[in-house]
Amino acid sequence: MIGFDIHPRRRAVSNEFVEKFRRIPVANISDCMSRMTAGGARLRPMHDGSLLAGPALTVRTRPGDNLLVHKALQLAQPGDVVVVDAGGDLTNAIIGEIMTTYAQTRGLAGIVINGAIRDCGTIRRGSFPVYAAGVTHRGPYKDGPGEINVTIALDGMTIEPGDLILGDEDGLLALPYDQVPALFEAASAKHAVEEQMLAQIAAGTLDTSWIDARMKAQGWKP
Repeated sequence: MIGFDIHPRRRAVSNEFVEKFRRIPVANISDCMSRMTAGGARLRPMHDGSLLAGPALTVRTRPGDNLLVHKALQLAQPGDVVVVDAGGDLTNAIIGEIMTTYAQTRGLAGIVINGAIRDCGTIRRGSFPVYAAGVTHRGPYKDGPGEINVTIALDGMTIEPGDLILGDEDGLLALPYDQVPALFEAASAKHAVEEQMLAQIAAGTLDTSWIDARMKAQGWKP
């Protein structure tokens, strides 16, 4: 029946790239993706802001139901990020302290919920990365349906199983598996430029002549 499927994950970004991307702000990577990709402004870090990085294990579930999320946590490998599309609904929490504690003890890298969580005080005080769209005390159902390791989309950001999931205090980003090496090169260069600009600001040598040049090109009068 459609909606009751568990698939194997056929590929996943390497731990080498997971660790490399930890050094680069999500905003720099987003710029290198032409500012066209984002998980939506509602998906915020619910934890202490610690960095999130790891390959996606995807889940699509009925809003308010977490049966397949439990199964995904059981199947996930250390270092995985369980990414759940629960339709963005905030009526019922999909996870709370029990499930996040279980995920942390299994060595997962984090959880993303396009929906609500509960036990937010405990999660907020912890370093285990949890991103979600909201909070409610109302608990979930456990009936299904749901799918694991399928293509999902969060606010237009498509995520395939094994894609690289990154998150910091600015938000969440998914890097397509095939683009990870090229994006690392581009984002590293972008980050180096911004580090140089910060050094120039500190030294009082930053060149801002581009502002007037841009305004002149657009027809602004002095």
